[in-house]
Amino acid sequence: MLTNFSVTPAAEKFMRRVMRFSGLPSSGGFRLLVKSGGCSGYEAEFSAEVEARTGDETIEVHGLRLFLPAESRTLLDGLKIDFIETPDRSGFAFIKEDQRSAVPVSADVARIEVSGIGRGWPVPPPKMS
Repeated sequence: MLTNFSVTPAAEKFMRRVMRFSGLPSSGGFRLLVKSGGCSGYEAEFSAEVEARTGDETIEVHGLRLFLPAESRTLLDGLKIDFIETPDRSGFAFIKEDQRSAVPVSADVARIEVSGIGRGWPVPPPKMS
């Protein structure tokens, strides 16, 4: 299933940053799981992965590999993925585009766990000296 969605430069920059800091080889990819739910209708989880999981579709955006599960592909169809940064929070926004205007579907922020930036391993607490 070929999903029709777009990624803004801000979202692409964030995804590339996650990949760069993950330490994974360049053949890895950014896995984005989008689910129905939350106050605004969408929740997002992401991770840097060595390879796509069973059922994921690999989509390339300017050389960046995205691994999208089936549910994500369905929900992302017709949306623009953006990344919003404000002084007090940051996260993905999913914007529904039609021919007349762009209407934010979700300006809510995806919760970013530190372990999501690495390889999904829990990060130990800092050692106290």
